[in-house]
Amino acid sequence: MTRPPARLDGVCELLRGLLFGLLLLLASAASAQKLPDSSFDHTKTGFPLTGVHTRERCESCHLNGIFKGTPRDCDSCHTSGSRFAQSNTVKPARHIPTTQNCESCHSTQGFSGARFSHAGVQPGTCSSCHNGSLAPGKPSGHIQTQAACDSCHRSSAWLPAAGFDHANVVPGTCATCHNGSRATGKSSTHIPVGAQSCDACHRSFSAWRPSAFNHTQGVVTNQCASCHSGSFPPADGRGVRHIPYQTVASVGSANCDTCHKAGFASWTPARFHANASVSAQCGTCHSGSFPPATGKPATPVHNGVTTCEACHKSTTSWASAKVDHATFSTATNCSSCHNGSTATGKPTTHIPVTSTNCLGCHTTSTWQPSRFNHTQVAVANQCSTCHSGSFPPADGRPARHIPYQTLTGAAIGNCDTCHKAGFTAWTPARFHGNVTVSTQCALCHSGNYPPAVGKPATPVHAGVTVCESCHRSASAWSTVSFSHSPANAVGTGTCDTCHNGAAATGKPGSHVPIPAGAARCDSCHRSQASFSTAVTMNHGVVTTAQCRTCHNGSFVSQGNNGGAMAKPANHIPESQLLNGAAMDCNGCHTATSNWGSPRMNHNGSLGGGAGWCKSCHATGTSYLGGMEKKSLTHERKTPVALDCSESGCHRPLGNKGAAYTKWD
Repeated sequence: MTRPPARLDGVCELLRGLLFGLLLLLASAASAQKLPDSSFDHTKTGFPLTGVHTRERCESCHLNGIFKGTPRDCDSCHTSGSRFAQSNTVKPARHIPTTQNCESCHSTQGFSGARFSHAGVQPGTCSSCHNGSLAPGKPSGHIQTQAACDSCHRSSAWLPAAGFDHANVVPGTCATCHNGSRATGKSSTHIPVGAQSCDACHRSFSAWRPSAFNHTQGVVTNQCASCHSGSFPPADGRGVRHIPYQTVASVGSANCDTCHKAGFASWTPARFHANASVSAQCGTCHSGSFPPATGKPATPVHNGVTTCEACHKSTTSWASAKVDHATFSTATNCSSCHNGSTATGKPTTHIPVTSTNCLGCHTTSTWQPSRFNHTQVAVANQCSTCHSGSFPPADGRPARHIPYQTLTGAAIGNCDTCHKAGFTAWTPARFHGNVTVSTQCALCHSGNYPPAVGKPATPVHAGVTVCESCHRSASAWSTVSFSHSPANAVGTGTCDTCHNGAAATGKPGSHVPIPAGAARCDSCHRSQASFSTAVTMNHGVVTTAQCRTCHNGSFVSQGNNGGAMAKPANHIPESQLLNGAAMDCNGCHTATSNWGSPRMNHNGSLGGGAGWCKSCHATGTSYLGGMEKKSLTHERKTPVALDCSESGCHRPLGNKGAAYTKWD
């Protein structure tokens, strides 16, 4: 069979078109006369209508009214040249090359918004489609690279791109791409780094942060504020409570590192005054609004004060402040500031001065020395208010002060009861001169409170606890009326235990000598009221002593009745007797009660040099005694007798009389 000529083919094609159009008109007319049943459920055909298909007429797919054999795939209707394509949208010539079914990417809602599945795309072949013709390709501003798209981009979206291999990037050329056009560039809040390359700080290709910036990448000395202005986070600027140093004339141009010298890791610690010289405008920062720059406290001393440096002359410490007291007077209420809180107040050990103003004693230049002179407050009978030991330098009673406060009944008002020498010295002070005391002497006179003397360590004071038993005067110890205890009564022989010249009055130098051990005071002195009262010489206790030890004229003042009487001037010269120089008084005077009844003891004198008789018995001698006196010539004149006995007349050598008792 031969093919008709070409012109006939055209005629045939035209006729077929006219016939097809006629059939459509007929079908439309028939349809207009009788529409399909709208309740027809197309789902039952196995091909549910969705999207745009629900709005198409039946004959758009069922050509020539033929239902059977209507294709169900997309390609039969949406491929150019297909008889079912008619006026349908068909796959364009520039469609990306794919063997996938249409529905793999497109839906019945429309061809636009296709969702291409890259599941079957071979790695490194992206540009087969993404060439700017079939699918979007690299824009004109894309970074220069020969790498496949999927080296950086993912099939889910172009951005964000990740995984760019920076291995071959020349150091210092980051900005070639990272210029904000081709790739992410520095943001408007990036710290100003001048011409510094990105990789000076950003060392990772996976993320911009954290960066490796450490203040060594550029010049930072005295340049801190170039970045730390608050405009380039995270480089923080001055906080709202940073001291406003820029308003202080002398340091307004300072930079951060003028004060912040702790390195780049921390702003603190920072020292302003240690690094900046400021002598004025202190209140600019020290207002309390810019901690840690302290402001003035809400105290009276600071009321109305705006110029710190008027008092505070040091920038290292507030404590060295010197308030100008030039305008202050005694009318100034010092304690409004000097209350221990606002300014130095009275310490707890300050003397109690009640409402007396500080200026009454202190000057405005220093607290000490003060001018206190006991006129600023009432002090009469008030001494111990201050002088209690609790308010130095007002000293109190020392530990060895007499404990007058323990005395019962002593009318002692205050210190000035005894201390009357004024306010410059405690001494001299007189207790007994101002206080009447008759008992309890030992409370003070114990030896523990000089100059109040205690009892001496003598036998007379042993065991004695009541001074006033003997000492009756508060002006002198010597006015004593000793009360002897029964153990020391007359006759006990204990007197010299005390009366030894040390503990109590002892024997005077003019006392008659008595043998040691045998004689006791009360042997003669029988009264304890006085040694000179009721004195009776007791010769019984001096029998071992010689009479002339006392009766020699040296002790006539001792005792009563002329004391120890000595031989009178007309006493017979016992030295004329045989061995008479060795004779004692009791050789003749055998009684101690009186001298008047002696018994003459011739001591065996023989006369003629062996004791002379004539010394006493010669006429003309005037010695005491009733001896008979005659001249040696009373018997014969010649020869004259040598002595009474030796003459051969009177015994013991003569024959007359009895020896020593009778002449004839």
